[in-house]
Formats: sequence, structure tokens, C-alpha cells
Amino acid sequence: MNENPKDWKTYDEFAYGIATNRLPATEALSGSSYKIGFDDGRLLDLAFGRGEARWSDGKESATDKAEVIEVAPNTYFIEIVFAGRPREAETLILNVATRRALSIYSIVRDASDAVGEPQVAQIFRPGVIEGGAAGGPAPAESRDLIGLRAHFTYSPNHVYEHTYLSAERYAWQCLVGVQRGHGDVDLTTTYKFDENQYVFTFREFKIAVASTFFYNFDDMRSTGKFLGITGDGRIQNSPAGAFIRKASITYYLPGQEPV
Repeated sequence: MNENPKDWKTYDEFAYGIATNRLPATEALSGSSYKIGFDDGRLLDLAFGRGEARWSDGKESATDKAEVIEVAPNTYFIEIVFAGRPREAETLILNVATRRALSIYSIVRDASDAVGEPQVAQIFRPGVIEGGAAGGPAPAESRDLIGLRAHFTYSPNHVYEHTYLSAERYAWQCLVGVQRGHGDVDLTTTYKFDENQYVFTFREFKIAVASTFFYNFDDMRSTGKFLGITGDGRIQNSPAGAFIRKASITYYLPGQEPV
């Protein structure tokens, strides 16, 4: 692995305070239960309590900590932190009205299993909440963000600029905060969840961290999380959230669009 630039910050150093502008959690799903069927055949049963969820996927089951945030009307960002799987976490986006679902499963791999790749991997599973007909568009990979440059204010001490380069990569730089002057290009996956709603994920090369964010461009809010390894080797799952400001858009000539 190449050495990082001088003064490169560890995951826990830049993540401190990055949830300042995050939307608050809700108990709106407490007492409800759902069965989700994913496109790859996985079935997930969920029953929500106060700050926790009982889950079963046919192979394993447990009750774990779960944070629920309403990120759009009838749409929830759900983060399940597995007590028995500290190197893994599942983010679920559920629209309980259209019955559409998307799972983003993040896994901190051993470094030896990720040579030449980001150490934190992600698995994407679109699905449907069973029990009725699904409405609205099915979650699908999207190129819609390509060419957008936007600023994200997570706190007075965390302002980042994102430039979406292609379907696979984006560039970031820190404008305000402990990483000011630092930036990089990392691997991304973007799903369109509904109109003006996107799930944006990235996986860093220089440090072992990956992130999942829900963008609501109607409200100009971003809600998400980081999963990675801290400077002292601990696994940490950190909440985050920001106000979004679109700065500019680049338009490409036909035949010259990014991959």
C-alpha cells in the first residue's frame, strides 16, 4: 500500500462532529414489521422497536440497534448495526407507500482480501416490501449525477466539495475542516431511488472507509453513514448528514460522455 500524503487524517479524525447537520431519528416505524424480497432472492423480515430492530434473513436472526430517519415523505433511512458482526452493517432505504426498498450492505474486509481495491466493500440489493403491489420506479443504478459539482456542509467545521466524474468515480476536496487542502478520487455507486432522490455511496482507497448517503434534492439534504477502521484499529460506524448546495453542472458533447 502506498504511503498517504503528509498529515493525512484518519477516519475518526475527520468524522468527529460530521453528524451536526444530520436529520433527527424518528420512532415512526416502532411497532411495525415488514417482509422484504430482494431481486437476488434474499428475504428479510424486520420488526421495529424503539431504537432497535428484530431481523431474520432465513439463515440468521437477532435484535440489533437500528436508527430510523425519515429522509423524504414515507421514505426511511435505516441503519442496522450488528452486535455480532462488528465488521458489517446494513443500510436500508424503504418507501412504505410505494413499497420500494434498497439494501446497501457494507463489509470491512481483511486487507489481504482487498489488494488493489478499497478495503470496505458494498453489496447492493434492490427489493420490494411484500404484501401489496409496488408503485413508482424501481431503484436502479444511475448516471444522473455525472457532471454535477456540489458543496456539502456537515457542520461549521466540515464543508466538502464533490465533483461527480463518471458512473464509477467522484472527486472530493475539503473546503473547511481538519482535511482542508486534502482531496482524492474514489470509487462510487449511485442508485436513483425516486424522483430527485438518490443513494450515493463511495469506497476510499487511502483509508479503510466506505459511506452510504441518501440525497433528497427537493429538501437539499444528505443523510448517511461511514463504516471503517479508526486510526487505532477499531471498527467504527459513524452517522453523518449535510445541507447540499449545487455549485455547477458540466455538460458533455455527444460521444465524449464519461464512462
